[in-house]
Amino acid sequence: MIDREQIRKVAHLARLELTDAEEEQFTTQVGSILEYFEQLSELDTENIKPTTRAIDVSNVTRPDELQPFTDLQSIMDAAPDVEGDFFKVPKIL
Repeated sequence: MIDREQIRKVAHLARLELTDAEEEQFTTQVGSILEYFEQLSELDTENIKPTTRAIDVSNVTRPDELQPFTDLQSIMDAAPDVEGDFFKVPKIL
């Protein structure tokens, strides 16, 4: 299925230096992975709906509802500088 020459080519493209032992190891491992994918391709998936996850996942969030803030003075007291009902910031030009 896959031979050492193909492993050398992939290693070259990935800029990896492999020893002879690593080439042999990766040839066996990649061969096993490809054999497994061949087994998967034998499954009948004609009537299976495509999915992105094996299980349904959704975020649990509260609804974003606008609510007026009634304690304006506590925010203004925490600000470094205010002018009336506004934050006072340095001029940026």
